[in-house]
Amino acid sequence: MNRTVELRNHLRELHHFQVRLAISTGFVLFLFLLLFARFFYLQVLEREHYHTLAEDNRISISPVVPNRGLILDRNGEVLAENYSAYTLEIVPNKFSDLEAIINKLATVIPIEEIDRRRFKKLREESKRFESLPIRTRLSDEEVARFAANSYRFPGIKLKARLFRKYPKGKTFSHVVGYINRINDKDLEQLEADKVSANYRGTSHIGKTGIEQSYEKELHGTVGFEELETDSAGRKIRVLSRTPPISGNDLTLTIDAKLQQIAEKAFGDRRGAFVAIDPSNGDVLAFVSKPGFDSNLFVNGIDYKNWDLLNNSIDRPLNNRALRGIYPPGSTFKPFMALAGLELNLRTPQYTISDPGYFQLPGSSRHYRDWKAGGHGKVNIHKSLVVSCDTYYYGLANELGIDRIFNFIGKFGLGKKTGIDIKGESAGLLPSREWKMKRHKQKWWPGDTISVGIGQGYNLTTPLQLAFATMIIANKGTAFRPRVVKRIQNSKTGETYERAPELLYKLNLNPDNLELVRNALKDVTQPGGTAARAGAGAAYSFAGKTGTSQVIAMKQGEKYDESSVKERHRDHALFIAYAPTENPSIALSVLVENGGHGGSAAAPIARLAMDYFLLGKLPPVNTEKISVVEDLEDSHD
Repeated sequence: MNRTVELRNHLRELHHFQVRLAISTGFVLFLFLLLFARFFYLQVLEREHYHTLAEDNRISISPVVPNRGLILDRNGEVLAENYSAYTLEIVPNKFSDLEAIINKLATVIPIEEIDRRRFKKLREESKRFESLPIRTRLSDEEVARFAANSYRFPGIKLKARLFRKYPKGKTFSHVVGYINRINDKDLEQLEADKVSANYRGTSHIGKTGIEQSYEKELHGTVGFEELETDSAGRKIRVLSRTPPISGNDLTLTIDAKLQQIAEKAFGDRRGAFVAIDPSNGDVLAFVSKPGFDSNLFVNGIDYKNWDLLNNSIDRPLNNRALRGIYPPGSTFKPFMALAGLELNLRTPQYTISDPGYFQLPGSSRHYRDWKAGGHGKVNIHKSLVVSCDTYYYGLANELGIDRIFNFIGKFGLGKKTGIDIKGESAGLLPSREWKMKRHKQKWWPGDTISVGIGQGYNLTTPLQLAFATMIIANKGTAFRPRVVKRIQNSKTGETYERAPELLYKLNLNPDNLELVRNALKDVTQPGGTAARAGAGAAYSFAGKTGTSQVIAMKQGEKYDESSVKERHRDHALFIAYAPTENPSIALSVLVENGGHGGSAAAPIARLAMDYFLLGKLPPVNTEKISVVEDLEDSHD
C-alpha cells in the first residue's frame, strides 16, 4: 500500500505569517491612531472645556449675600437693623436618619425642642434649599466646641450669617413687617420676576409690611467669591471677589415716639390708630393693637408661638389699620352733612324737631335716636355737635343710596387709598348694584336709613377714615398716603426724596365746607360729644365721635353695655384734625368693643395730638386713661 507524504510549504507558511503580521500591525497602528486622535481631540480641540472642568474641581463660585437696608423713622431712629451671628446648618439630603444625627449633634451643642420643631417646619416649607439651620445665634463657646468636633459631622456646616433685628418689638410689627425664609412660593415669584439670580445664597425675603413692599430696595445686589478648594471641598484661598451691594436704607414718614404713645394709650384694648399729615399725605403713625414680636419670624417661627398668635382670640396678626373693616358709625355724619349741603337738600337754617326717632312714610318702624326723647330743635350744625341720629335718618332718606354712594365715594370710602403697604382692604360703600350682586336682593329704603348713620352694610378701614378726614382738614385736597419718605442709595450715598402725590382736589363750596368744619370744632367744645377730650387743650382741634354696633338690636330693645359680652359691645371711633386753622395732623382712632367714641377713642387722639403739637408726654399710666362723660355727651 502506497502512502503519500505531504511536504511542508515553507514559502506559503511564511506568506501567511507575513499577512497575519501585517494585519496585526495594521490593527495595532489603527488603534494607536484612534488613541492619538482621541488624545488630540481631548488635548487640543476640547482643551478649553476640560480645562474649565478641571478648574471647577479646584475652584468654586460662592455667592456673597448683601447687607439688607436699614429702616428708620422720620427722626433717624432705627426700626429694623442687621447683626452677624453663627448658625449651625444641616444639608438634609446627606442623611438617611436625620433624627439620629440631630441626637448625636445634641451631645456637642445644646438643641432644644423648639429648635427641632422649627427645623421640621423649615424642611416642610423649604424643600429646595441646600442647608437649613438647626441652631441659630451660637455663642463663642458653642462655635469653638463644634469646630473641634466638626470632623464627626460631615454635612453639617457652621455659617456666619446676617440676622434681622426689630428693636421696637411689637409697636411697629404691622407697619415695618418682618422677613422670613424664602419658600417655594417665593422662589416661583422670584423666577417669574426674573430676579432669582440676585437671590443666590439669600435665605430670607420680606413677608409683610415695608419689608415686603420695598423688598427690591432693601435686598441689594448679591456678590460673588471665586474660591480655591482642596479635594474635600474646603476653602484654601480667595482668588477673586465681586463685592455685594448693600440694600438701600429707607426713612419712613412715621414718628416713632408718636407711634409708641398712641400704642401705649390703648392699654390692653384692641384697635387701630392712623395719623396723616394733611399737607403731603405722610403717615405719621400707623398702629394696630395688639401687635406681635416680628423677631419671632426671622428664624422661622416655631409651632408653639405660631399657634398662640394664629389662634389668639385677639387676632394679633390682623393688621386692623390696613385690613380691618368696621362700620364707621357717626364718623360718617360729616360726609353726609356735606352731601346734604352740596346737593342742595340742606341749608344752614334748615331745622328739624327731633322726637327721638324717625319713621319712613307708611311704616310703623321707629329708627331710634341714641338719646331717648330726642334733641329737640336740630339744625345741621347741632346735628354734628350732639351727633343727632334722627337728623341723618331723614337726610339719608332724601338723598337716596345712589347720591350717597356717588358723593361720599369722592372721600375715598369704599375704595383703596393706594398706600405703599401691600394688602389694603377696600372696605365697602354699598350701592344697589352691590347688593343685587352680593345678596341677590333689591335695595330697600330701610337699608339707606342705616347707611346714613354709618351702620348697615357700611364698612370702612381706620386708614380710610384718616384719609377722608385729611380731605376735610385740607379743604378738599387729597394726597396719597405714604409710609416711605426717603430712600438712600447704599452705593452712591445719594438720597432720593419721594415727592408727595396729589390725587385730586374736590370742588366743594367753601361756605359748606366751613360750616361742617366749624361744627366739628364745636364737637370738642362744651356741649359736644368730645367735650371732655377737648377740655384744656392749648390748641383748637376738630373731631367727630362715633359708636358702631357689633350686634343688631331688636325693635324697641335698649342697649345695655353692662349686660353685653365684651366682644359684642359697640366699637368706639373718633376722627380729628389739628390745629383747626392750619392742620398738621389728621387722624382716626378705633377701639374695638370700646363703647363710646367720646370716652374710649377721643382720649387716645388727645394724647397723640398733645405730643405731636406740643411735645407733651402723656402720664405714666396711659393704659388706664378714660374719659367719663355725661350721657348726653357720651353716646358717640
